[in-house]
Amino acid sequence: MRRYLFSLFISVLIALSIGSPAWAQSLNQPNLQSTPPAIASELSDQDIQAIAELRQQAFTATSIGAFGQAEVYWSQLLELLPDNPALWSNRGNVRASQNKLEAAIADYDQAITIAPDAPDPYLNRGAAYEGLGKWQAAIADYNTVLALNPNDAAAYNNRGNAHGGLGDWNTALIDYETAAELAPSFALARVNFGLAQYQTGQTAAAIRTFKNLVRKYRDFADARAALTAVLWVDGQRGEAESHWVAATGLDSRYRNLDWVRTVRRWPPAMVNALDQFLNL
Repeated sequence: MRRYLFSLFISVLIALSIGSPAWAQSLNQPNLQSTPPAIASELSDQDIQAIAELRQQAFTATSIGAFGQAEVYWSQLLELLPDNPALWSNRGNVRASQNKLEAAIADYDQAITIAPDAPDPYLNRGAAYEGLGKWQAAIADYNTVLALNPNDAAAYNNRGNAHGGLGDWNTALIDYETAAELAPSFALARVNFGLAQYQTGQTAAAIRTFKNLVRKYRDFADARAALTAVLWVDGQRGEAESHWVAATGLDSRYRNLDWVRTVRRWPPAMVNALDQFLNL
């Protein structure tokens, strides 16, 4: 579930719900598998211990949102292991989390050069391209992920986001639906599917999607806010207001229409529906 949300994580910078980047290696052990044997054999016991400590510090800093400090740790690790693609990818992740998207892309490029068959750097680079509004480049990266793993739900969801960025919501709808079918517990893909349903004129279906999500995930603010908007426009105003109280209690950012439009990136029809609610 963690890697599924990275596209939204970059766009919002602080994730809307549970999620983090597609980290490339274990949190606990100093994995040297991606390091050429000739280099690994040159490492002293002191170097190996330093690597283990730095890795733990890097992941700990990331887990508490201290991305600037985490970047320092990943950079120090790269001085010791410059040919380890996971380290380049992970430093790219913390740079992306600080909105250093061009620098993050450079790190993902390096990871891909070293390990061209690893899907996560493509997935994360695609999300960084999304953050820059480079939709076609993002789609190309997600297509590469799907060529490597045709059942990657994260890539389908993120590709849907990029198609939405291009205004192609019918194609986005298909990608979101595929992501949700591949990973039934992938709530973000399911809410994106509902948003695309509404954008493409499937109002009743969108309401059902949002209601099902709210029943299953009571604290899912995005689904409650979306349900508020569509119910209000549909004339079910009492129920809409009750969901709004819950949504804004969970996440007050939905009061900010510009944030919903430009950061969360709801489709235009959904933004208009929420605008009607907020301004009446």
